[in-house]
Amino acid sequence: MDLKSLHKINDFLWEIPRSGEMRVPGRIFASEKLVQAMDEKVREQVVNVSLLPGIQVASMAMPDAHWGYGFPIGGVAAFDPQEGGIISMGGVGFDISCGVRTMKTGLTFEEVMPRLQQLVDQFYNRVPAGVGSEGAIRLTQHQIDEMLLDGAVWAVKKGFGLPEDLAYTEEQGRVDGAEPSQVSPTAKKRQEREMGTLGSGNHYLEVQVVEEVFDQRAAQAMGLGKGDVVVTIHCGSRGLGHQIGTDALRSLAGAAARFKLPIRDRELASAPIDSPEGRAYFGAMSGGINCALANRQILTHLVREVFMDVFPEGFIKVLYDISHNTCKVETHVVNGKKKRLYVHRKGATRAFGPGRIDLPAEYRQVGQPVLIGGTMGTSSYVLAGTDEGMTAAFGSACHGAGRAMSRTQAKRQWHGRDVIRMLGERGVLIRGHSYQGIAEEAPDSYKDVTEVVDAAHHAGLARKVVRVRPIACVKG
Repeated sequence: MDLKSLHKINDFLWEIPRSGEMRVPGRIFASEKLVQAMDEKVREQVVNVSLLPGIQVASMAMPDAHWGYGFPIGGVAAFDPQEGGIISMGGVGFDISCGVRTMKTGLTFEEVMPRLQQLVDQFYNRVPAGVGSEGAIRLTQHQIDEMLLDGAVWAVKKGFGLPEDLAYTEEQGRVDGAEPSQVSPTAKKRQEREMGTLGSGNHYLEVQVVEEVFDQRAAQAMGLGKGDVVVTIHCGSRGLGHQIGTDALRSLAGAAARFKLPIRDRELASAPIDSPEGRAYFGAMSGGINCALANRQILTHLVREVFMDVFPEGFIKVLYDISHNTCKVETHVVNGKKKRLYVHRKGATRAFGPGRIDLPAEYRQVGQPVLIGGTMGTSSYVLAGTDEGMTAAFGSACHGAGRAMSRTQAKRQWHGRDVIRMLGERGVLIRGHSYQGIAEEAPDSYKDVTEVVDAAHHAGLARKVVRVRPIACVKG
């Protein structure tokens, strides 16, 4: 991206000045190096979002931003329904509520290593993953409707996991506003056999070790210490979420034309929040969020079963579960006034600061855990939300490393077998359901996650707590 088109506010905040029909400026939270590496399309998409009715404060991009569908991946925007605000499928994405759940094991690196290969083989054999993967759970249409309404709460009631898991899950495991009747039969059909499955792409099940502690107080509150082993899953709403997005494109595009919304890109298909189309999409999308929360809860149950079979002396306790493809109704202060806003986070993570009563008691003094996935060959991070981030970006942060090249480019450059061998030499066990999928996720096809996280930290979006290193990874 050309720095000449930006106004530098500080070393980690850049502004696209308001001009023409822009309702608000654009803001990019990133280092100079990260901004320069961003495609000009990111700037274009940030500007396109700034034109949408009811947008508040700014159209924002996180440090890992790259070109996406409608919104940039890493895009954040909040809309006020009292000012004609819109809801946009492009501001959520197809993998609704894709997110990360990290679980503590009570064991250390030295205790896990002798049985690590056995553990990973069991994960590979017993946790369904891959393109079109199906699990042992088969849901009726009535059960799907129940799941769409109650999310992880439904899963726990069905015996998948423990009630205490819900306290460490965003929104305590379910969001309000889901309308199963707005989810198409096709979307429900796609989900009949996909509950409790990882899927493919950048989704994973990873065993990690805490290698570096940055904030001892926050790490202690989260129960993390150097050498501790954790297990992390990254996945979303599977076929149901994708179908909700596909269905919404048609209805929202029609609404955008009918309401004459200033949309430069058809991928930004939007509708006024209070329109029939807007309400229908919000109801379906909220069901998609609950589907993802239920899916990760079932996966937690499977992980717990496998882990306790291999390590009966350990335990699986949820550290936190947080999503990064959502639109949610939240209260934020804008120009000194509290407002109920529809906050879109597309490839961006909620990062609430200290003092929130909806956080587990032990986290309220340090802020919400923010789980940032890296690559299977580098590192991931746990951060904590900040008061500064609440003001600057509606309590939002980056969600991962961010791709540096397309999946097609990655497959041209690497072969899955070579990636497995390379990572094995680095001490990372890889089990994959597809060599092609592993090649697509080669570590060097992503940006430097440490640089991305450092930018989020220095921008005040969230502060670093610990860095974890992968020691084994199961990929779809």
